[in-house]
Amino acid sequence: MIVRIHQSRIAGMVEAPASKSAMQRALALAFLHPGDTWIYKPGKSKDDLAAIGIIRSLGAELICREDIVQVKSTGLINGSGVIHAGESGLAARMFIPILALSDQEWRVEGSGSLLNRPMDFFQKIFPALHVQCQFRNGFLPAILKGPLEPIDIQVDAGGSSQYLTGLLFAFGKAAKKRVTIHVSHLVSKPYIHMSLAMMRQFGYHVEEPEDDIFVIHPYQPNKGKIEITIEGDWSGASFILVAAALSGNGVQVKGLHRNSLQADRAIYDILEYAGAHMEWKGDALTVQPSTGLHAFTYDATQSPDLFPPLAALATGCAGESVIKGIHRLAHKESDRVKTLLDVFQQMGSDITVEEDSLVIKGGVPLRGARLHAHGDHRIAMAVTIAALGARGPVWLEEAESVCKSYPDFYADMRKLGANIIDHQ
Repeated sequence: MIVRIHQSRIAGMVEAPASKSAMQRALALAFLHPGDTWIYKPGKSKDDLAAIGIIRSLGAELICREDIVQVKSTGLINGSGVIHAGESGLAARMFIPILALSDQEWRVEGSGSLLNRPMDFFQKIFPALHVQCQFRNGFLPAILKGPLEPIDIQVDAGGSSQYLTGLLFAFGKAAKKRVTIHVSHLVSKPYIHMSLAMMRQFGYHVEEPEDDIFVIHPYQPNKGKIEITIEGDWSGASFILVAAALSGNGVQVKGLHRNSLQADRAIYDILEYAGAHMEWKGDALTVQPSTGLHAFTYDATQSPDLFPPLAALATGCAGESVIKGIHRLAHKESDRVKTLLDVFQQMGSDITVEEDSLVIKGGVPLRGARLHAHGDHRIAMAVTIAALGARGPVWLEEAESVCKSYPDFYADMRKLGANIIDHQ
């Protein structure tokens, strides 16, 4: 799909999309739970649908409605077969250790950019856990056969916190005695805290006596129906909030948790520092017009998904903004350093790389251009919100890539008054 974005002022109210990070974790834990789980305000992104397909393949029974997903599971993996993770890195890295609990052979497949995202973490640790595994030179597809046996272990989680989430879920389910995971170079730690908080809702007991040490106790599942409400997604909402700060005339986003454990909740603090005027009323955050935004410096190592909306924000901030931590961007849906440079330079932004940082000199109006999203949902959204202030239309190919995380993004933008036209 090609969209044409024209300069626009936006106003009104939208609901934040459901957090796919929370939704996928809830689905994995619901599968492992021997009983019923009701998931309220479920997500419907492509990544969420991939996780739903996985637990169905593993034998869970699901009833999916607009406002609730009901999961009934035995908590056991029966038989053998193939699961498809789509393009979801979290789904693949979370379910691989879960599948390794089985003594039967399972194959994990993916598609698109996921086939280029590394999985070699498992090749390094699985032999010690008595899991047989084969990968395509450290990438999917993978063939696994367990059962995984939790032991005291030390792992390097510098590549992604998603590996550790999957390991914590599998250890939590299988541990017969207390075991400890010592972690080095842990990145995106807020997402681990999200995983631990949700595990507690299902009855898992994991202690964190020191930073990067996790003590897993034998599982005693909570009895009865588990009820989980999926909070709004700060990652997706960050694009709406930035758009409101750059081109808004009063925009309200509902459904966000003020004290969320999501790493990308940091967008609130960055916008506030940059001079955006914001106000909370319950779970609704309103961004009011500001008299001017100024440059910022932020280390996004722990929240790399904020790079695209922050790059868009920086174009509208007077002065030189610095976003640190670009080493985290190489293995996303695209090589995001290259794609961010490509799309923003074509729009006339003064954006460069200096060591491990993006440096953007803002305050210069952007121009119209013909761009490509490179199959990356966050690049598509970043281009769109920046284009609202461009002097001339911006044509964007592969705009449908937003469906990976925020399928209603363009509908919500139009609801707010953005002049966005579809072209096939």
